[in-house]
Amino acid sequence: AGRGPLAGPVCAAAVILNIDTKIEGLNDSKKLTEKKREQLFDIIKEKAVAYSIAFASVDEIEELNILGATFLAMQRAVKGLKVSSDFAIIDGNRFKPYEKIPSQTVVKGDGKYLSIAAASILAKTYRDDYMMAQHQLYPHYAWDKNAGYPTKAHREGIIKHGISPIHRRTFTLLPEEDLFGFDFWSTGFDFECVDTGFGNGNPVDVVIRPEDIKVDTLSPLTLAF
Repeated sequence: AGRGPLAGPVCAAAVILNIDTKIEGLNDSKKLTEKKREQLFDIIKEKAVAYSIAFASVDEIEELNILGATFLAMQRAVKGLKVSSDFAIIDGNRFKPYEKIPSQTVVKGDGKYLSIAAASILAKTYRDDYMMAQHQLYPHYAWDKNAGYPTKAHREGIIKHGISPIHRRTFTLLPEEDLFGFDFWSTGFDFECVDTGFGNGNPVDVVIRPEDIKVDTLSPLTLAF
């Protein structure tokens, strides 16, 4: 989750469900309302055999590019699992293999596999909550409504107030017609990390996983981003 925004980390989740697990209403996260995703978030965590959520930071996005940072977040999500799997199915058409786990990519997989749909909901909901917390620190960009995506209100905030410490400077932050006279490198904020409950202000290596795991029949490990 979060490949397209102008600000904030990219997030990935890995989920293992029992093959007979049923979760009512589970679907592609993009087809669900925010309220429904929030409801399913807790249900998925409760019913999953194992799950893990991880970020790659803005600095890592700038260094590796968004695709490389996405792969990094996915690998961290796999590493955070307490239960391993013999096979992975991944939402999308590209994946960097991790620790010799056999894998298969599935285009629009979050609409085809329940475990991928579950992972997409965890990733999107967790990242949205992170951006909501960041909105309290940097309220000029309407992140409480756009989660860092390039909306009109977000870009108007950049024009009026400059960029924040978590903007992705290698992205096209403003349309070409708005760039005249705007100095990205001299604008921004003085800041320090603030404990918002998300890793002391640093999104790197944020991982969630259940404390008690009972293993029966496992479905494939799945990742979504």
